[in-house]
Amino acid sequence: MASHTSTPLEYSTKQNEMNILGFWIFLGAEIVLFSTLFASYAVLEGSTVGGPAQGEIFVLKDVLIETFLLLTSSFTMGLALHQMRDNNKTAMLVWTVITLLLGAGFVYFEINEFIHYVHEGLTMQTNAFGSAFFTLLGTHGLHVSLGIGWVLMLIIQIVRRGITAVTARKFFIVSLYWHFLDVVWIFIFTFVYLKGLM
Repeated sequence: MASHTSTPLEYSTKQNEMNILGFWIFLGAEIVLFSTLFASYAVLEGSTVGGPAQGEIFVLKDVLIETFLLLTSSFTMGLALHQMRDNNKTAMLVWTVITLLLGAGFVYFEINEFIHYVHEGLTMQTNAFGSAFFTLLGTHGLHVSLGIGWVLMLIIQIVRRGITAVTARKFFIVSLYWHFLDVVWIFIFTFVYLKGLM
């Protein structure tokens, strides 16, 4: 039985500790990136001349589905990490695949959402709001898509090599990345969608 007082496998070497610290610093840069995009959106969200405004095109039901998929994927990623720490490779992989499916579902619904907006007359070229909106959400969606590819490659490594200090560190880092994207989405949901629908 795994001891809950021992050092987690992902922190078991000095190299792992340094890599994880480096990734936290990287996430700091990502926070700056998204803060800049949120600030730009806050300045430009009212500039809707020449196209539809937020309340005219946002579909709350679709946004709620995306939110449910992404936040649930954060929970399943946490379960996968727990199974990794218990050295249960099969359960870890099952929860990781579920996480990927939820993430892919999120990307699918977001693409459909963008197509809907284009049909409603909103593109990046329509007005300043459209430009800021698609830049912010597109950047987040691209990050989720990259995360899916990253997790897929890591699944292959874990299948081949098992749960080792190296694969545990990589999985812990990708889980930090995934949770970060979920936190960013909560801000998008609150300050873009809910605010726009009020």
